[in-house]
Formats: sequence, structure tokens, C-alpha cells
Amino acid sequence: METVQAALWVVVVLVLMAVVFDFMNGFHDAANSIATVVSTGVLKPGQAVVFAAFFNVVAIFIFHLSVAATVGKGIVMPGIVDTHVVFGALVGAITWNFITWYYGIPSSSSHALIGGIAGAAVAKAGVAALLVAGIMKTVVFIFVSPLLGFLLGSLMMVVVSWAFRGFRPLKVDKWFRRLQLISAGAYSLGHGGNDAQKTIGLIWMLLIATGYANSGDSSPPNWVILICYSAIGLGTMLGGWRIVKTMGQRITKLKPVGGFCAETGGALTLFMATALGIPVSTTHTITGAIVGVGATRRASAVRWGVAGNIIWAWVLTIPASAFVAAVAYWVSLQIL
Repeated sequence: METVQAALWVVVVLVLMAVVFDFMNGFHDAANSIATVVSTGVLKPGQAVVFAAFFNVVAIFIFHLSVAATVGKGIVMPGIVDTHVVFGALVGAITWNFITWYYGIPSSSSHALIGGIAGAAVAKAGVAALLVAGIMKTVVFIFVSPLLGFLLGSLMMVVVSWAFRGFRPLKVDKWFRRLQLISAGAYSLGHGGNDAQKTIGLIWMLLIATGYANSGDSSPPNWVILICYSAIGLGTMLGGWRIVKTMGQRITKLKPVGGFCAETGGALTLFMATALGIPVSTTHTITGAIVGVGATRRASAVRWGVAGNIIWAWVLTIPASAFVAAVAYWVSLQIL
């Protein structure tokens, strides 16, 4: 293991890189929290990002750090992790986030990070470095989270449509404009609770590997928790406007009742995954919920070509970020 003295400056640089990734996570995934509430006209963009950022940070008081424990101790063998692996993981994740943000593709920051960790670890020690249970749990939920979001979003839409079938559309619209504030807040809670913990887990992994934290600790240092929740909240405040349009209107046209159902279905999925300690994609979840809401009206209400392009980005995220991470790992051996 590296000595603390020799690794100090490297650890500081890597923690700063992790905070940058966390900020980008909020920036990149801001659309997940605000796209529906902006596209339905319930909140203006500036109001929406402050609203979402607030609930991202409030999540620190709501959720147990189960996801952080999965990322920090459940993806790769603890003895494999070193500063080179963490560097490779962060470069892979940040690179993929930037590419997909630039092209307005709502991919998963979460899976980019998981792919980065796995790719760098495999570059160092081969596939034996991976903990199959943690990897499989994450991979399975690539498919489960959007399907669950689809199911809950469409089910919510059917129930709400039936319950309010005798009411005037304008009255329903007025009610759900208010109710959508609750659903958007709940979704932003789930977003902060699941996504901030992934970076917490990565920094925790780094601190254990370099001797700054004890592997027997039940939770990471408080300063790590605080800085990661703050960074994702700040990223959300600055927003990822290129992706908002895709999420809010290009997949399907949403009204406040549809936005409420999609956000509620997505929030329930995130709450469940976070409680189970599963690092899921907030992007996959809300996309599935939006598609589910659109499909309850009619299949043609969903622009399946746009949804298909998003799915391709999902499929490519882990291998693409893993490849970049592996290359970055080898580069880090020369510079760190």
C-alpha cells in the first residue's frame, strides 16, 4: 500500500476530480429532475433548478448510505484499488459524461462511474478484480429500473385518468400543476440520494486505499458526505439544458398530470433502489417513466426513434467508459 506521505498530493487531486465528476453528475442529470416540470410549464427553468438542487441536498438527511457502501466496497476487490485505478475510473466517467452532454444524450452518470471503476480495475488485475455480486446487481438494474419506472409511471397514469375521468380538463390541469411540485421534489430527493452516494463511495474507496480511512469503518467521513451532496446540488443548479429538451418533449409531449405520474413513478423506483443499496441510473428511471406515461395514451404518442437512440447510449455507457478508464489507468502509471 502507498504511504500516506507519498500519496497526499495525489489524493488531494483525485478528491478534487471526484468532486468535479459529482458536479458534472448534477449538471448532466439536472434534466432528469427538472425536464418534466419545465416542459409542462409548472416552473420556469431558473426556478426549477433551484428547486431541484434544494431537494438534492436535503436528501442527505433522508437516506442511509447504502449505495455509497456498494460503490466503495462492492464493485471491485478492496486490495485492487489504488490511486491509478481511481484516476482511470474518474477519467473514464468524466469523458463519457462530457461526450453525452455535448450531444444532448441522456446517458447514465452512474453507469459511467461503475464502468470506469470496472475498466480501470480490470486493466490492473484482470476480471478477477471484479466482485460479481455488486457488478451483477448494477447490470440487472440497467434493465429493471427503466422497466419499473415504465410500469409505475403507466400505472399511475391509468389510475389517475380513471379517478379523474369525470372532471373538467382545465380543473385537473390546475390541480396537477400544484401536485407536480410534490412529485418533482420527491424525484429530486431520490436523484440526490442515489447519485451523490456514488461519488461518496468512490472517495471512500480512495481514502481506504491510501490509508486515510479504515476499511472497518461503517460510514465515510462526514466531510466527504457534505462535499458530495453540495457538489451535486450546485451542478443541478447550473443545469444541463441540452438534455432538458430531449427528456421533456422529444420523447413524448407531457401535460402536468403526465409529469406528475412520471415523476412519482420514477421517485418510487429510486427510493426502492436506494433503500436496497443499488446504484441505479436516474436517467434510465425517468426515461422509462416518461415513456410509460406516453404509451398509456397511445403507442404513437412516444417517439420511439428518440427512445431507441437513448437506449443505445445506455448499452454503450459501461463498455465505453470502461475502455477510456483502462487507457487512463495505463497513462496514470506514467504520470502519478
